[in-house]
Amino acid sequence: MYVLDKPDNLVEIFEDSVKKYANNRLFGTKNSSQVYEWVTYSDVSRMVDGIRSGLAGLGVKKGDAVGIIANNRTEWAVCCYASYGVGALFVPMYEAELEKVQKYILKDSGVKVLFVSKRTIYESAQAWMKEIETLKHVIIIDEKGPNSYQELMDNGLKKIVPAIRPTADDIAGLIYTSGTTGDPKGVLLSHGNFSSQVHALCKSFHMLNDKTSTLSFLPWAHSYGQTAELNTLLKLGGSTGFAESPATIVGDLQLVKPTMLVSVPRIFNRVYDGIQKKISDKGGLAQKLFNMGIEEHKKKRELAKQGKSSLINSIKLAIVDKIVYSKLRELFGGNLQLSISSSAALSAHIAQFMFDIGIPVYEAWGMTEISPAGTVNTPADYKIGSCGKAIDKVRLVIDRTGMDDDSVEGELVVYGPNVMQGYHNKPEETKATMTEDGGLRTGDRAFVDKDGFLYITGRIKEQFKLENGKFVYPSAMEEHVKLLPSVEQAMIFGLNKPFTVCVVVPDFLVMEKVAKEKGLPADRNEFVKNPAVIKMYEEEIYNHLKDAFASYELPKKILLLSEGFTTENGMLTPTLKLKRREVLKKYMDMIDSLYA
Repeated sequence: MYVLDKPDNLVEIFEDSVKKYANNRLFGTKNSSQVYEWVTYSDVSRMVDGIRSGLAGLGVKKGDAVGIIANNRTEWAVCCYASYGVGALFVPMYEAELEKVQKYILKDSGVKVLFVSKRTIYESAQAWMKEIETLKHVIIIDEKGPNSYQELMDNGLKKIVPAIRPTADDIAGLIYTSGTTGDPKGVLLSHGNFSSQVHALCKSFHMLNDKTSTLSFLPWAHSYGQTAELNTLLKLGGSTGFAESPATIVGDLQLVKPTMLVSVPRIFNRVYDGIQKKISDKGGLAQKLFNMGIEEHKKKRELAKQGKSSLINSIKLAIVDKIVYSKLRELFGGNLQLSISSSAALSAHIAQFMFDIGIPVYEAWGMTEISPAGTVNTPADYKIGSCGKAIDKVRLVIDRTGMDDDSVEGELVVYGPNVMQGYHNKPEETKATMTEDGGLRTGDRAFVDKDGFLYITGRIKEQFKLENGKFVYPSAMEEHVKLLPSVEQAMIFGLNKPFTVCVVVPDFLVMEKVAKEKGLPADRNEFVKNPAVIKMYEEEIYNHLKDAFASYELPKKILLLSEGFTTENGMLTPTLKLKRREVLKKYMDMIDSLYA
């Protein structure tokens, strides 16, 4: 149906890069002296040979499943590409995932060999072997000796087993969706699905090459990080250094000095808030220059619309860039040429700010079921606020069935070589998601403008109807609320109610200073109950939203929480998507009280 670019499988993509870029550095890991140590393509190729041959020695063959529970690291990539080389399906899981979910995935996918990072997970997995018939071997990465990664590699290197050549239709892996509304679903992705994405992204960003480098902090267990970072970098001959932890990202950026970042809006929101605070604390000339830069960039854009420019405007911007913006770019290591943002909506205001300081952020859209990219803004063709245009070989259709006659919006349906092969063991769900002619129903409410740029306006399944019969799409409003420095997390609710309410987790680091200045309670539990605090949030959120949303959509009351939504308490998925059902389960009585 689709003519795929070659190579059309990840094994050959990897082997081609090893031949071309054998001595290029590939993966970097920070040591105890806070220095990054690097391994080359040639080093990693030898590791893949060893683990692939070791897996073959354990009896792993084409069609078997190999799993891993680990954060991003060199061994993760080695296990992944070694599994492809024996024709196995690779099944990644998050370290931070709940054990019950890990067990569900292992059982559902039929994992035969499981790699785990550390002792605590290893001991749990040993116990799971009694319940999961298919699970025959658990291999620990962080230790040596029996059942260790090192032992498996040493055994494999004694007798190298050549890699097989998968076809484009062969399944490369199972990536389990987050499960915001139930059990996770295993998305079957083929070598052709993945390889088509790699070729498309390389075409979209022509400036990427074997000198491209990233700092890796998005989990490869998710399709976004795995495709946009791991697989694409391998094709390019580029490199990635692993962030030590979320808390060290700023320092790690200084060490790795990446040229590209694969990220999510949450990171840019944090960066923006941090820069605003830093400039505000400095005050004086730095703040005046910073504010001047914002105004001069607005003038530059206004002049450009008229086909004009201004020498004075250019001089002022050059001064601001040299004194202020260049230092802000140094926070990212000083070499950053571009960033890709996906997973949620990025504020147009923050995107424009990043462009203005010299770090363009290109927003993309996708989902696991399309491997995962569907659209992307590019340096050659972008609109801030949009999700970009369809990538190579992908076609977008807006299904307006059930929508108002004059509506430009509808459900987004995607066609292309990136569309999944189906859900593992779930034929009914597959049938409900796929159209008869091979399209994928995304569940996203969207429209495409006259120039071909995609705009996502909400999730169809998340929409709810108010008592007055009007529909509300909460996601866009929630993202807007989270732009407020005082807000860490937000959820809009109003199903069959007379008005909407907003559940808010304050940003307590920001509000500590406000509480001290205004004589408000410092204790979090007392802070969220304080009438003056609640009123302050109600007014701030209402004023922030009133010009962007219809009056009936605006939340009339606020519920403040002292505890955030986390993966640990089950209210966020590992990719940080909100599990609305879990939030409502815990807080419904408190939400109902707002309507009393």
